[in-house]
Amino acid sequence: MSPRAVLLVNLGSPDSTSVADVRRYLAEFLDDERVLDVPQPLRWLLLHGIILRTRPSKSAHAYASIWTPEGSPLILTSRRVQRKLAAALGPDVPVALAMRYGRPSIATVIAQLATGGVEELLLIPQYPHYAMSSWETVVVKVQAEAARLAPRLRIETVPPFYAEADYIETLYASIRPYLAQPHDHLLFSYHGIPVRHLRKADSSKAHCTIVPDCCNTGSPVQATCYKAQVMRTTQLLARRAGLDPARYSLSFQSRLAGEPWLQPYTDFELKRLAAGGRKRLLVITPAFVADCLETLEEIRVAGRETFLRAGGESFEHIPCLNDQPVYIDFLATRVRRWLVPDLPAAQP
Repeated sequence: MSPRAVLLVNLGSPDSTSVADVRRYLAEFLDDERVLDVPQPLRWLLLHGIILRTRPSKSAHAYASIWTPEGSPLILTSRRVQRKLAAALGPDVPVALAMRYGRPSIATVIAQLATGGVEELLLIPQYPHYAMSSWETVVVKVQAEAARLAPRLRIETVPPFYAEADYIETLYASIRPYLAQPHDHLLFSYHGIPVRHLRKADSSKAHCTIVPDCCNTGSPVQATCYKAQVMRTTQLLARRAGLDPARYSLSFQSRLAGEPWLQPYTDFELKRLAAGGRKRLLVITPAFVADCLETLEEIRVAGRETFLRAGGESFEHIPCLNDQPVYIDFLATRVRRWLVPDLPAAQP
């Protein structure tokens, strides 16, 4: 094996749609202190005393509605991305794939890379935006497993690329055919996070949710501000596509009950748009690079139903980047910049 390799990491998926497999997956996922960020004793009580008693059966039903004969859509897409990126890079740079939760596990893949003689690793978290419950937990987990299993492994991490010129161009190329179709509105739906996660990620403790219009007021803390970053992606893509500000909006999905999450909520926005006369709707989900439960079931199935029941007439979810050639090219460019540091970056 080459001394240099690439590691792609995405969220993960249960092994199957059985309640037992979904329960195991949720137990690992929700036991992450960066996801359910409460003291461990309370997290254990919430997880084993409440959540894992009811949620696995509901989630198993949701997974079953989007499962394919070959397995999880997220895993299958991620494997295609892995293969296509490997083909684009050639045999000298192996491309590995791991999942933050479930299989293939980060620990297993790190051990395999170390055994194969890899000395330098480019980690590409499959998240365009920073959040402690997504990008950060992947980076921390990879570093921890490398320290345990391969202490000599040198790791470089691709930072969140939410505003990179070539990422915006990649998104635009992906959505352009859909924008050419008749529609009244484009909704940007991003995965939500608790508001307290914003405050927790604010190293200054004096900007997020405190400064008026904090997301549009420049500050170094926005390097770890999820909301500011998704707003920037929206602004840049809207500018690139020449969107009318009156014909697009932003919302947040996948919230849990019990505390404030980022607003407006996607299900509320779908009803508002339909009630306001927006009959033909396009929805894009740029926080996800691969279609998964949150896009295929929550948006494409449940979101469509919500919009049509509220009076909408046409609903289309624009697929994620998945294994489209433009996304493979984007990833390959990131790897080549790592291999050849002097390679010019894309210009805005």
